[in-house]
Formats: sequence, structure tokens, C-alpha cells
Amino acid sequence: MFAARERPGWHEDVAALRAVVAALPPARTLDVACGTGYLTRDLRGEVVGLDASEAMVEIARSRLPSARFVVGDALSLPFADGAFERVFTAHFYDHLQPGERERFLAEARRVASRGVVVVDTALQPGHAPEEWQERVLNDGSRHRVYKRFFSGEGLAKELGGGDVLHAGRWFLAVRVAAG
Repeated sequence: MFAARERPGWHEDVAALRAVVAALPPARTLDVACGTGYLTRDLRGEVVGLDASEAMVEIARSRLPSARFVVGDALSLPFADGAFERVFTAHFYDHLQPGERERFLAEARRVASRGVVVVDTALQPGHAPEEWQERVLNDGSRHRVYKRFFSGEGLAKELGGGDVLHAGRWFLAVRVAAG
């Protein structure tokens, strides 16, 4: 549906982002809001994917039969304290509203002993840093979605400090320490 959009440098930035994810050290990782497992497949080590959608989890399972996938709530993670070395999330944090952001970060830090990696969408020149978007799915259904855009430094600051691992034209990745 979005393939015809004009996005200079998109494919190069996707490749660069995937390389950054693949270069993360192997770890026991929880991928929160894993969706179809598009970036989950680049994580090394023991990986557990979590998503609220059973349909997304089924697609991810078919892509990564060696990983474990769970249907669950990202704001109330169904895992013990320190159950993972790392929490990874891609294109989820940017949809969280005030209150939800703090809940997610507290949960992520609770279950991750080493840290959290957040992948999100870069702020484009002349674009508002937050907006409500209407999304039309392939089945024709329409959904109103809250969306934010970041600079690498801005996201790192909001997450409480951390390392910008990737700051491309379209995507960013930031790593923050646990608890």
C-alpha cells in the first residue's frame, strides 16, 4: 500500500538500521511489540517476541520458528524482574501517549537487566513532531493513530540518557541502561 510513496534513501536507511540491530551483542532479548518479526529476525541470541495481536504473532512465528512468541500487554509485561538481558522495541514507543511512556519504560527496565534499545521514526524537516494519523489497512478498515517523531538526541534525552546507535534519515536507534 505504501510502496509507491516517494522516500529518497529509504532502502539504504532500512539496510543500515538492520545492520545496527544485527550488530547488537547476542543476548536474551524481549522484543516488545514485535509485530510480524521484521526486525526481530536480526536480533542475535535467545529471542522472545511479544505483541498484542495474535495475527502479528502468527506471522512472526512463521518467520522465526526458533524464537518464542507471546501475545501480551506491553505496558504490563508478563515476565519476572530481570527475566531478560535486553528489551528491544521498534516503532512502538512513538505511539505511546504521556503516562503510557513512563509505564512502558518502567516495565522494560524491570524485566531487562542490561538495558533497552528503542528503534523509532526520525523527525523529517518541516514535519510536526507529533500528530494523529488516519491509517487505512488492506482490509479497508480505518484507524486513528497517535504518532511521534524524534531526533536521536531528543529520543535519548527523553529515555533518560543513552547512546544513539543509529540516526538515519528515516530511522533512529537508541540504547539506554537498565534501571
